[in-house]
Amino acid sequence: MDNQEYNSIVSFIWGIADDCLRDVYVRGKYRDVILPMTVIRRLDAMLEGTKKAVLTMKKQLEAAKIDNQWPALCNTAGQAFCNDSPFLLKDLTSRAKKQTLEADFKAYLDGFSPNVQEILDKFKFRDQIKTMVDADILGAVIDKFTSSDINLSPDPVYKDAEKKIVKLPGLDNHGMGTIFEELIRRFNEENNEEAGEHWTPRDVVELMADLAFYPVEDQIKDATYSCYDGACGTGGMLTVAQARLLTLAGRRGKNVSIHLFGQEVQPETYAICKADMLLKGDGEEAEHIFYGSTLSLDGNPSRQFDFMLSNPPYGKSWKTDADKMGGKSEILDTRFNAYLPGGEELKMIPRTSDGQLLFLLNNVSKMKTDTELGSRIIEVHNGSSLFTGDAGSGESNARRYMIERDLVEAIIALPDNMFYNTGIGTYIWVLSNKKEERRKGKIQLIDATNMKSSLRKNMGNKNCEFTPEIRKEIVRIFLDMEESDVSMIFDNSEFGYWNVTVERPLRLRVFPEREIPEDTFKKQSELDSVREAVANAPVGTPLDDWDAFAKATKLKKTQLKKIRPFITETDPHAKEVEGESDPNLRDSENIPFNYDGGIDAFIEKEVKPYAPDAYVDESKTKIGYEISFTKYFYKPVQLRDMKDILASLKELERESDGVMDEIVEGME
Repeated sequence: MDNQEYNSIVSFIWGIADDCLRDVYVRGKYRDVILPMTVIRRLDAMLEGTKKAVLTMKKQLEAAKIDNQWPALCNTAGQAFCNDSPFLLKDLTSRAKKQTLEADFKAYLDGFSPNVQEILDKFKFRDQIKTMVDADILGAVIDKFTSSDINLSPDPVYKDAEKKIVKLPGLDNHGMGTIFEELIRRFNEENNEEAGEHWTPRDVVELMADLAFYPVEDQIKDATYSCYDGACGTGGMLTVAQARLLTLAGRRGKNVSIHLFGQEVQPETYAICKADMLLKGDGEEAEHIFYGSTLSLDGNPSRQFDFMLSNPPYGKSWKTDADKMGGKSEILDTRFNAYLPGGEELKMIPRTSDGQLLFLLNNVSKMKTDTELGSRIIEVHNGSSLFTGDAGSGESNARRYMIERDLVEAIIALPDNMFYNTGIGTYIWVLSNKKEERRKGKIQLIDATNMKSSLRKNMGNKNCEFTPEIRKEIVRIFLDMEESDVSMIFDNSEFGYWNVTVERPLRLRVFPEREIPEDTFKKQSELDSVREAVANAPVGTPLDDWDAFAKATKLKKTQLKKIRPFITETDPHAKEVEGESDPNLRDSENIPFNYDGGIDAFIEKEVKPYAPDAYVDESKTKIGYEISFTKYFYKPVQLRDMKDILASLKELERESDGVMDEIVEGME
C-alpha cells in the first residue's frame, strides 16, 4: 500500500467525524468516538474470517462447562484477542430501531476479550453510546466504518467474484499502525494544548532513536532486545525505536527482535498505546504496557532494559505520588535513594513541584550491568534538571549520582519552540553505563539551539523542526565527539563544586552601663545580683573582650547568655569571642572541583585578602553538581563602535535639517 492509499483511508476516517459528529460533539471531542471506533473496526475486521469457528468453539466450551474460555477462543481466532458475541460489526447496520441497535451494540462490545475491554474502559467509550443513540448517529457511524469504500481488514477487497481484480488492498499491521498514528497526530494538532502532554514531535523522537541506536550499531547481534518508556503516552517512541533497531539490524544482516515495555498514567493515552500495539499485531507487547504512575506504582520493578527512551512530564507536581509513597520525607524507594562509597546516604528526592528527574532515576535503576552492551537512556527534559537545586538538594544529588557513576555521555540543547505546548528550552540527556573508552570520565555538551528548520505553519507552540539532514548532522557531531563552537567536551569534575560556609569570628564590645530589662529573669533577686556583678566588674576589665569581661563578672553561663544581647554590640575592632562566629557575617561560596589548589587555595586567594579572619566550617561543606549551557555557549552581543554611533547621529541630523522649518511654514 502506498502513501496515497494510506492518506485516502485517513481522510475517509477523518471525514466520518465531519459527516456524523459535527452537530453532536465539539471538534475537540471527535477523538472520543473516532479513535475507539477505529480500533473496534480493525479488530472486527481481523476477526471476520474466524467468527464462525470462534462461536462453534464457544458452544463446545460451554457444553464442557469450562469457565476460562478466553485462551481457547483467542487461539481459535488466531489473535491475541477475540469476540464471542453473535455479531460482527456489519451485522449491526441492519438494526433500524434505536433501542435494538443500542442493546445489540452493547452486547457486541461486551463480547470482546478482557484485553480489549480494558482499552474500551480507558477510552470511556461506553459513555459515548448514549450520546450517539440520543442524537441518532450510532447507526450512521457504524455504517461509515463498515462501508465498502474503506478496508481496514488485512485481506484485500476484490471487484470480481473470481478475486482477480483488487478494489481495495489489504492493510497489514504496520500499515494499520501508521494510519492510527496519523489519526492521533491530526487529533493532537486539533487540540494542541493537550498534545504536548503525551505526544512528542516525530522529528524529536527520530533524533532520540538515532542517539539510542547509532552509537552501538556495530554491536548489534542476532539477539532479542528490550525497549522501555516509563512515560509512554501513545507509544510513539517505542514504535519508532522498534523500527529503527530493525532497520539497522537489517542493514547488517542481523536477525533481531525487540520487546516493548511501557507505562502510562493517563487513561485515554494508555488505551491508545495499548490499542496501537494490538492493531499492529503485537499482542504480547500490548500486555507489556502498564497503567498507573511509574513513580508510585512501578509496573516493572524487577525488569532491566537494553534501551530506554522517554519524554517525562516536566514542571508537573508529583505530590500525589509522594503522598502515596508515604510522604516526601519518608520515601525509601531504592530508585530514588542511594549510598555513597563511604556509606553516606544520598537522597535524590526533588521538590514536589517537578518530578522529571525521578523518571530519569527510574530508568537508571533499570540499566543492565551484566551485558556487553549495557543500557542506553535517551530522555528529554527542560532546563530545570540541569541546574535547579542547591548543593545537597535532591536535584543536585541526582545529578551527582549520575555523573559520579559516569553515566552521562552527552546533553544536547534543542531549539526553543520544538514542542506543541511549550516554547521553553529543552534538552536531550544521553546516558550509558558502558561508555566507549574515549568517553569515559567525560560529558559532551552540544548546542543545537540554532540547528532547525522553520515550519510553514505553526503547530501550537511548535514553529520549527529537525529535518533528516539536521538530525544527521547532530548525530555526526555526537559520534565524532567533535569540539567546535557548538560542541564541547569536559571532564565530569567540571560540573562539580563544593558549597562551603565561610565564617567570621564574633567580635563584641561591652557596654556595662546599659539597662538590663526587668523581665530578663523570673526572680528580682537574681536580676539585682546580675546587675550588680556587671556594674562592679573589676577596674581595668577590657570592654573589647567579651570572654575576659564575662569571666570577670563571675556570672553563670546561662545568666551571661541572657544579658549579652542587651549589653553588647558587634565591633570589628573588638577581640574574637572564643568558639563563636558572627551570623551576620556568614557567607557561602561555590568552589569548583577544578579550582587549582581546592578549597584552601580558594579561601587564601579569593576570601582572606578581604577578610583575613575568615575560616571554613567544614562540618557544613556540601557537594553539588550543575550544568550550565549559558556558561559555555553564551555569545555576548557585539556592541557598535562609538565612532559608528556618532556617525549615525550626524547622518540623522543632516536628514532632519529643514524639517522643522517645513513644519512651521505649514502651520502658518
